Order: sequence, then C-alpha cells, then structure tokens
Amino acid sequence: MAPPPASTASRMIALFLRVLTFGFLIVSLVILTTNTATLEVGMAEVKVRFKDIYAYRYMLASVAFGLAYTLLQTAFTLRNMVTGNSLTSGDGNLVFDFYGDKVISYVLATGAAAGFGATKDMKPLFAGAGVDKFFNKGYASASLLLLGFVCTAILSVFSSYALPKKV
Repeated sequence: MAPPPASTASRMIALFLRVLTFGFLIVSLVILTTNTATLEVGMAEVKVRFKDIYAYRYMLASVAFGLAYTLLQTAFTLRNMVTGNSLTSGDGNLVFDFYGDKVISYVLATGAAAGFGATKDMKPLFAGAGVDKFFNKGYASASLLLLGFVCTAILSVFSSYALPKKV
C-alpha cells in the first residue's frame, strides 16, 4: 500500500496539533477559572479569585480567543480532509491560516507571559498567607497556555511553508 500524499500527512499533523492545542487550552481554562483561595487578614477572611488579578483576566481572554480560533480551524481542517477541497475559493484559506496562526500564537504567548509574570511577582508578597496553592494553579494554567502557544507556533511554521508553494 502506498503512503498517503504529503498533503494528507500535513493535514493530519495540523489536525493533531490543533486538537492538542484545544486540549491544552481547555485544561488551562478549567484550572484558571476554578482557581480560588481564602486569605486570612486579621480576623477577616477574604476570598481571592482569578478575576481579582488583571493578568489572569488577560490569560482568560487569550485562552478564549485561542479556543475560538482553534475550534474554527479544526472544523476547517476536518472539512478539508473529508471533502478534499478548501472551504474558501482559491488560496484564501492559506492566507487566513498564515495570518491567523501568527496572531493567535502571539496572543497565547503574551497570555502565558502575563500569567507567569503576575504569579512570579505576587507569590512572594503573599508567602505564608496560605495562598501558595492559588499561585501554583496560576503557574499550571500559564504552563498549559504556553504549551498551547508552542503547538500554535509549530502550526504557524507549517502555514509559513505552505503559503509560498501556492502563491
């Protein structure tokens, strides 16, 4: 049996990376949005949520954009694999892939960087206050977001190689 054409193999790799990205982003979203802690200040208890930290809000926005784009591109890739042709006429889909992968990879990278930066800066300020678990979850969510960025960056390289061949 002959191996599948290169375009089918590259579509399979793209689909695998998109599903992997989606998985990383979903888990990052769940960890981030369920992240809460109780901070004891004197006689009062203050509940801290992820939305109380602006960098975590930015992480949430970048995850949401990444999930929407990844879901859209996964649907396009599946349709392309099933029908054998592109959803858009001509090479418009390649241009969309090229620019979309670039933009989303940068959004995911900056979201992960914001999460790492905020966690790194705030964790020492609250050392001993019993919120280590809260910031460790912040690190976990940012790490998964970073892995999502890596997958999208790899897809960005693939779309960079595909564009000059068609234009």
